[in-house]
Amino acid sequence: MVRANTPSTWMQGLDLPSQLFGDIGGSDYELYEEDDEFVLTIDMPGFETDEIQLAWDDGVLNIAAEHTDENRGRKKTYHRRFRFPKTVDEDEINAEYTNGVLEIRLPTAESTAQGKEIPLEG
Repeated sequence: MVRANTPSTWMQGLDLPSQLFGDIGGSDYELYEEDDEFVLTIDMPGFETDEIQLAWDDGVLNIAAEHTDENRGRKKTYHRRFRFPKTVDEDEINAEYTNGVLEIRLPTAESTAQGKEIPLEG
């Protein structure tokens, strides 16, 4: 029996846009915007730096990691996708993994699109 206040497991890990900046109970990440950049920190204990892959694809940050514990015969995987609501300067994205915490900084890009003035007739 599922209680009404128990979150549905099929919703976990979807990273819905409405939850992008919300406080999600039990979440393993924190995302906020400061000084013209997004800062994403993710708790990922048990991985080595070379086991984590990051990729940027058209406004979506993909994070994947895989660790095999030979002693216990276990495999640990992690995968998340984050879509960003603003243009990110993809050449300036940087990431650091320290003490089980992955921190990614994604500077927002200046919008270079210039609009065309629309004449108003009346």
